[in-house]
Amino acid sequence: MSSRTRIVLSIAVLFAFATAVSTIALRQVLLARVDARIEAALAQEVAELQRLAGQLRTTDARTLFDQFLSRDVPDEAEAAFTFLGEQPYRSNADLGTSQQLIDGVRDLGDVDEPERGDLDVGYRYVAVPVNVRGVRRGAFVVTADLEHERAEVADAVRVAGGIGFGMVVFVSVLAFAAVGRILSPLSTLGGTARSIESGDDLTRRIEVRGNDDIAELGHLFDAMLDRLEQAFALQREFVSDAGHELRTPITIIRGHLQLLDRDPETYRIVSDELDRMSRFVEDLLTLAKSERPDFLMLSELDLDLLTEELMAKATRLGPREWKLEATGAGLLRGDRQRLTQAVMNLAHNAVQHTAEGEVITLGSSHDGSEARIWVADVGPGVAEEDRERIFERFVGERTGLGLAIVRTIAEAHGGRVELDGGSTFTIVVPAS
Repeated sequence: MSSRTRIVLSIAVLFAFATAVSTIALRQVLLARVDARIEAALAQEVAELQRLAGQLRTTDARTLFDQFLSRDVPDEAEAAFTFLGEQPYRSNADLGTSQQLIDGVRDLGDVDEPERGDLDVGYRYVAVPVNVRGVRRGAFVVTADLEHERAEVADAVRVAGGIGFGMVVFVSVLAFAAVGRILSPLSTLGGTARSIESGDDLTRRIEVRGNDDIAELGHLFDAMLDRLEQAFALQREFVSDAGHELRTPITIIRGHLQLLDRDPETYRIVSDELDRMSRFVEDLLTLAKSERPDFLMLSELDLDLLTEELMAKATRLGPREWKLEATGAGLLRGDRQRLTQAVMNLAHNAVQHTAEGEVITLGSSHDGSEARIWVADVGPGVAEEDRERIFERFVGERTGLGLAIVRTIAEAHGGRVELDGGSTFTIVVPAS
């Protein structure tokens, strides 16, 4: 998952959490206000009845109730019930009032003290006795529909929640675009780093805008590229100069040696040492160049043609019984010169560890995803304890840098080198 996606998801989750918490808080606040409003409305109805009783100064509860019900305009979902004695008298409840409410209110006709509470059928009530000159004449009960009021709160909360989560989606889309713009220098930085890793030149730079932390990172990355470019330039100069300085004296010594009167055996020994030094110098230069972006010159290669070329070159390395075991058919993307160098190193090692006339086998295969090129000999092979170390520099009986170069070339192609049976070396590279 990309950083951009993670950031946007984090913003969306936090925003959704805040929306959920605020929606729950809104619901609780609205419910509290509904309860307070219902309490106030019920208390107001009782107060109006008491005020009317003070104005009429009547001793007849019936007259008081008739006057009150004729003047009272109840709020929606409110209803007033009156009792003469303990018997129901009149009410301003709607005709559609549920029988459960009527039955529940009927049980309140005998109150002697003011009482308030909630009925099981979802109504809140206030019940007060009606006293005239200190004598209880009846009761007054006013109710409010809690479910009706709370349903309105639920509708409001649903609307608020829908708007809130709609804003989560909207803000997430905006955040995705904004974060993309903010992180674009990092994308450019990553693309530049990948291009350098894949072997492009080091002259690419990031176009930095602004002065924030990401812009500062871009400046630092460009400065690092400047230093890397200088280091690679110095390395190329050093490799070129070192190669020239090392090759020249060997060539001069070889030329003067040919002009001297010489003992054949001495000449052979010195010539062999000069050949070894020349090979050593070339191997050192190859390993030095392996760190450069232009170490490989990739192209599409036919494995069968490449195998035949390798076999033809290998037979010139020594008088051995060379056998072409198999030829793979297919394409691979590689550097012809470097792959040839690696296989020739393996063939040279095979010549060194076999006697004249012994068999050395070369072959290749292609399975659609990987190409394999191997060299096998009948020599003593590599000891089991040395097989992990044999590809390091100057390790094992197969000394020098040859096998280290083979591994370097294989890994530069994204592949590997395998050793089977102690004397079968296989270069494995991806087909594409």
